[in-house]
Amino acid sequence: MMMLGPMEADDLIYVVVLILSLLFGTVVKMSADPWRRQVLCCFAGCLIVAIVCRLDGLHSLLTAFVNCIIISCFKPSICHVVSFMWCFGYIAFFRTTAYFGLPQVAPHANAVQLILTLKMVGLGFEIHDMWQIHKQQEQENEERMSRTLQQLHSRQNFIRPTFASMFMYSFCYVGLLAGPYYKYKTYNDMIHNSDSRRIKTFSIMMKRLKWLPVLIIGFLVTSTYYSIQYVRTDEFYEQSSLLYRIYYMVPIFAIFRMRFYIGWLLSECICISATLGAYPATSLPKCGHGPTVFDSTGNRDRRSPSSVVYDFETIHNIDIYGCELAPTVRAGMRSWNMTVQYWLASNVYQRIPATSKPIRVAMTMMVSAFWHGVHPGYYLSFLTVPLNLFAEDEMIMAFKKGAPDRQRTVFDWFCWFFKMRSFEYMCMGFLLLNLNDTLRYWKSIYFMWHIVLIVCIVICTIAKQSKLRVTVDKNE
Repeated sequence: MMMLGPMEADDLIYVVVLILSLLFGTVVKMSADPWRRQVLCCFAGCLIVAIVCRLDGLHSLLTAFVNCIIISCFKPSICHVVSFMWCFGYIAFFRTTAYFGLPQVAPHANAVQLILTLKMVGLGFEIHDMWQIHKQQEQENEERMSRTLQQLHSRQNFIRPTFASMFMYSFCYVGLLAGPYYKYKTYNDMIHNSDSRRIKTFSIMMKRLKWLPVLIIGFLVTSTYYSIQYVRTDEFYEQSSLLYRIYYMVPIFAIFRMRFYIGWLLSECICISATLGAYPATSLPKCGHGPTVFDSTGNRDRRSPSSVVYDFETIHNIDIYGCELAPTVRAGMRSWNMTVQYWLASNVYQRIPATSKPIRVAMTMMVSAFWHGVHPGYYLSFLTVPLNLFAEDEMIMAFKKGAPDRQRTVFDWFCWFFKMRSFEYMCMGFLLLNLNDTLRYWKSIYFMWHIVLIVCIVICTIAKQSKLRVTVDKNE
């Protein structure tokens, strides 16, 4: 077994920056002037990039600067397409700098570039969507417009941002290193929220952080005894049994989850401390999207700020209960990195021309894999997702639909076990990255989960046909 230090230097820098950002949120919250608040957020973001990315931060600077020019110069009808091509094209170059004789980028620079890409492309889509709404309003009589379009047009009060505002949104320190993704409108609402000083945030942060000590201890202990680096060694394959190699997925995936849980819980609290994503609970905010119910005052509640209950669901990025206890792969995925899930759904999945659901899922997973990186392990893992979802749906149709309550309960527990093993298997490709390393590991356990998925699909197909024959016989 490989023994390691409990925390690497990159993880330590990551945590320190998140904690300092959390403390800085009070300064932003108490700043009354919108312009000062905007400058403070941008200055802190640029400082973070300079400290953790050093010269690699120039990639992010160039990406944001050119994207701001694109959105300023191109028409709203096409700015989102050009923005998408530029940002994702540059991220391909960013990931392959070694082939051009440039230094390989640091991990933290990669994290910044990931979030920046979502924000820049998302901004293009925001502007395009609002342009479409205004265009439709001009073409249709207001009485014939859908209620949703009327609300969006009259309540969101979206104004095409200036070059300076777009650039400062790009480098706002909130979420710059660890997420979550948030729209320009969410950022703009935070900047111009005159009630921010009276919003109670401490109790909400404490509620989010209640599991943090347990997660930190669990991460430090587990990562001392298990490491993905060990899987890359010949020793792992020569000295371990098949059962141990299968078992090794379990602690590796646990370390992976706890690491992200810690980072995302802290990043959510950074948003809360700066009042980013603070909306009245009566507006029913949704993750990533923001308010869904509007009154005559827009997003603001007309009551005294001290009596308003604020909701931070807009920046809610991780649902630990959902990740750990949700019975299905699909529900588990929806609970993980939720704001990025929103970005993929609203800017990729829903934009793909009507076609079969599996194809749309596969294309969305391809974009997600490309966004994460160019390593083959990402694609091997993400492209296993559609097969997982198909097998899961088949199982639900064959054994849960129309079944007695007791059978449905047993099935849910079986499905939960199925979900956890699915994620553990795919996680190995996500962490090993290299094609040879990923295939070597999967081969060492005989591509176990791929075989399980295929067997499940075959069994479910037979079971559904059997149920259909029984139903036909009863009807006759």
